[in-house]
Amino acid sequence: MPDYSIEDELIKSGYTNVAGIDEAGRGPLAGPVIAAAVILPKDFPDIGLNDSKRLSAKRRETIYNKITDSNSNVIWGFAVVDQDIIDEINILNATYEAMRLAALSLSLKPDYVIIDGKPIKNCPFRNHSIVKGDSKSLSISAASVIAKVERDRIMLKHSNEFPLYAFDRHKGYGTKVHMDALKEHGPCRIHRKSFAPVMKYS
Repeated sequence: MPDYSIEDELIKSGYTNVAGIDEAGRGPLAGPVIAAAVILPKDFPDIGLNDSKRLSAKRRETIYNKITDSNSNVIWGFAVVDQDIIDEINILNATYEAMRLAALSLSLKPDYVIIDGKPIKNCPFRNHSIVKGDSKSLSISAASVIAKVERDRIMLKHSNEFPLYAFDRHKGYGTKVHMDALKEHGPCRIHRKSFAPVMKYS
């Protein structure tokens, strides 16, 4: 389970505002990639934070509401990079850009950033990356929940706009339902045209 020990060590080293960053949406065939950044207060209560993939959609929504509550004293922000930019600069660079923008979106400037996964390019703050950081750091775990919930909400809206693809069921991932819809209807406006399974049906 994630805890605050990584943040604690950084604070003891002299950093005051430590932000965790994570993303959602690198793998899907449609829709944006989203990154979130979170600065948690040291006394933030135990609300069952964990890697967002280990939580049910209902549990993620509950935790999201607690993190973003105006009384929580959490500093948070997120950034969206859409499918057109993903096609233009590729998904890895789009993910870097989303993370960079998420860090810059915070109302309180972080002096250190911890990032889930691999190092990111052009991060505007001192940082290091942590493999499986969303299961180790509370701040990264909180960011993973915000990124996932915000992306799911966007995909639910797209499901209403493009009902033939059932985005509400798979959120753009390459499930059989999604692949069958692509085969029958071809890609829609929010599909990532540079992704091989989508290109096959273009």
